[in-house]
Amino acid sequence: MAVDGKTLSLSIEQRVDHIVWGDGLARHGLAGRVAATALRYTFAVLRDLLSGQLTLRAMSLVYTTLLSIVPLLAFSFSVLKGFNVHEQLKEQMYVFLEPLGARGVEITDEIMKRVEDVNGGVLGGIGLAFFVYTAISMVQKVEEAFNYVWSVSQPRSFARRFSEYTVVLLVGPLAIVVALGMIAPIERELSEFETVRFAIEETSKIMPYLIVSSVFAFLYVFMPNTRVTLRAAAIGGLAGGFLWASVGVFFTQFIANSANQQAIYAGFAVAIAALIWLYLNWIVLLIGAQVAYYVQNPAYLRIGRREPRLSNAIRERLALNLMLLIGRAFRKGDEAETIRSLAGSLRMPSVTLAPILSGLEQARLLSVTDAGHYVPGRDINRIQLTDILAVVRRAGETGSLEEPSWSPGIADLGESLDVAVTETVKDRTLADLLDQLDTA
Repeated sequence: MAVDGKTLSLSIEQRVDHIVWGDGLARHGLAGRVAATALRYTFAVLRDLLSGQLTLRAMSLVYTTLLSIVPLLAFSFSVLKGFNVHEQLKEQMYVFLEPLGARGVEITDEIMKRVEDVNGGVLGGIGLAFFVYTAISMVQKVEEAFNYVWSVSQPRSFARRFSEYTVVLLVGPLAIVVALGMIAPIERELSEFETVRFAIEETSKIMPYLIVSSVFAFLYVFMPNTRVTLRAAAIGGLAGGFLWASVGVFFTQFIANSANQQAIYAGFAVAIAALIWLYLNWIVLLIGAQVAYYVQNPAYLRIGRREPRLSNAIRERLALNLMLLIGRAFRKGDEAETIRSLAGSLRMPSVTLAPILSGLEQARLLSVTDAGHYVPGRDINRIQLTDILAVVRRAGETGSLEEPSWSPGIADLGESLDVAVTETVKDRTLADLLDQLDTA
């Protein structure tokens, strides 16, 4: 019996689904459960990579990095120079570009030369402002990529971006250098003990990777405009750090054995190698963020980034429930709802709620403060329930110039349904609904 391609593809997909998500591996004790968990996370991350969105954002970040690397380092360099610890920034650059071999040293020296040439007197006010703007734009791009990973549709407000990004750019490099400065004397003290010296020597080999994992974990907590648990960030950071170390080893071997690359690309070989290494680093960072997301949201491990397709009935209930939660918080006065808190209360991803909230905001039933808090757009005594339902019932209209040519009786039936909905809620307002539910 012949089997067509579609049936064969479906059969393979079902078999893979059974292997990955079935309980076959989990039956073999602790080792089987660990293997099953590792396989599921690996499968989920590879699925997201093959979708193309992570790679697209990594390429965008490479381009942004090329534009902002000198301003970003100059910003950090100026802070560290004030504490006379700027040379340690150069050392960390050597470690970061170590997989490029001798070319990494060459690139680091060139970048640091450009950074050292930058100063406020030469640039002037406008030039310095442009450098600061470029550095902050770089961090903003990273936030947008992380928000995508975490399905966050609403970015930080401009005021929060400027204040929080500036603090990170000022404090971040200094914190890393201070941490490294504290580790060195502790190692010297402990190395006097023979029993500890061997452990310190072995630990020092992995210290750069632990630092990378710690930086990754910090970014996973700070950058997304949502709450990330320390556990999820730590696991994502360790996964990213391990992957960064592994990719570094393979890339070092690739550079060492790529004599033909120099012959083909000549003087461009260094730039191409640096671009590839930069791209791989951004991919690793985003993969670690994806792992952290799935650790915190295991319910999405199997379905991935597929946005739930809601029925009209569900969307109507969501709109009413969103307005109810926002109105109740506003009436209490001691708390305010954000898209994060709303998603937690309704156990729905924020990316699903965002279009409904946006429609309610466009209808001026909601307003958003600079802090990202939702408040009623007008007095809750003047917000009709019919207005709330109308937002989602009319959303997604065809927008055509002419109304469709309905079959006989369909238009009248549709009007009867609209009247039935209107009669159900009648002249009730959001305040009436709150009073009724609070009393009950």
